[in-house]
Amino acid sequence: MLFLSETGATRTPDWLMPRNFDNHGCYVISLGALTQWLGEQAEALGVEIFPGFAAAEVLYNKDGSVKGVATGNMGVGKDGEPTDAFQIGMELHAKYTVFAEGARGHLGKQVIERFKLDEGKDAQTFAIGIKELWEIPAHQAKPGLVVHTAGWPLNDDAFGGGFLYHLKDNKVTLGYVIGLDYANPWMSPFEEMQRWKTHPAIKVHIEGGKRLSYGARALNNGTPQALPKTVFPGGALVGCDAGFLNAARIKGSHAAIKSGMLCAEAAFEAVAAGRQSDELTAFETGFKASWLHEELWTYRNFKNWFKKSPFMGKLMTGVEHWLLPKVGVDSPPWTLHNTVKDHTKLRPATEMAQISYPKPDGVITFDRLSSVFVSNTNHAEEQPPHLTLKNATVPVQVNLAKFAGPESRYCPAGVYEFVPDEAKGGGAQRLQINAQNCVHCKTCDIKDPTQNIVWIAPESGGGPNYTEM
Repeated sequence: MLFLSETGATRTPDWLMPRNFDNHGCYVISLGALTQWLGEQAEALGVEIFPGFAAAEVLYNKDGSVKGVATGNMGVGKDGEPTDAFQIGMELHAKYTVFAEGARGHLGKQVIERFKLDEGKDAQTFAIGIKELWEIPAHQAKPGLVVHTAGWPLNDDAFGGGFLYHLKDNKVTLGYVIGLDYANPWMSPFEEMQRWKTHPAIKVHIEGGKRLSYGARALNNGTPQALPKTVFPGGALVGCDAGFLNAARIKGSHAAIKSGMLCAEAAFEAVAAGRQSDELTAFETGFKASWLHEELWTYRNFKNWFKKSPFMGKLMTGVEHWLLPKVGVDSPPWTLHNTVKDHTKLRPATEMAQISYPKPDGVITFDRLSSVFVSNTNHAEEQPPHLTLKNATVPVQVNLAKFAGPESRYCPAGVYEFVPDEAKGGGAQRLQINAQNCVHCKTCDIKDPTQNIVWIAPESGGGPNYTEM
């Protein structure tokens, strides 16, 4: 664990390491490879998998319970009209429908609102994680080495930190996480990540290597206080669609898998008993009795301390996850709450200091477009944009005027850019949406200060194709 200044690094002694950063006994693997393998195991058991078909709509029974989902229509032109290749989407009906779309799932968001699943809960808080995969010279490889960082390049107004893992075959995966409750609209999470790689303590791991892949994804900060009710008539939310991530450990895959297993057990029991379309209450009961609940409850205050200040976050992480375990207290006796949504924290551009980022060198640091290229992102060119606006005037009249157009900076893929509006002239600008660049991180859906951007499923399951990530 390194605390970074602009040029220096202070390592936390092993004996002072908080338990949330203990990675001994864990495996460093490719999640892309794991999910591919899991898919093969599922198909061998008779599970039908439909790659390339995105769930675009929730279907409901007459009694209001979830009936299933419909896949999106294919062969729709940019004008929204059917083309010669048009194919209507399929309805998939189920006794129970489980939503597992990841953080800020666009259908999960709808069912949370429809069934008021977040009523009486803390406000969900999110972060963006930006990640790269590198191949490095063999003499630099240290398989199993894990590095976490705090401090530079972020100042004391933002929450975040870096991670770096040495894999097998001379590979290194590294990335940066920034809380989406940051206040300065001039900040660019992508540029912060690129700048972080230039630090001597990070650069030494990848210098002389080659970047292989790039990706970005929003993630829940995972406090159980903000976990919505996970069941509703006819369905359930699992994984990060609900918010089962352990932010203190920057780990959510194990939580997603365990929540899926608990939900599957509840659904199997219900179907075997001849039930359907009711609430899988055994899922929530099973979660509260599981090691996953115990783990998340132990780390429930991590992000909320950082919301008070980075200093309090660091101090109380030490208190709760180093000092208390030393004296035999496994879980802190206090609970912090959050009622503030991330998009409300952005301040007017005139109140915040502008940030100047260095130009990429194409060796250690890169621009957005070359990054999107190595994410293998692909969308059908002629489809309607899957990034939609509730009100087309808001980006210029509000976001640009008040916040200096933050969507052009918080998007890690260059989807949003303000360009001259030739129709109006006189220096007027308009928002251009390059939807084909989208890596499906969902940051815009979360961070847009006016909540005017709505992410919907693109056609044919388009998006990034992460192979070794």
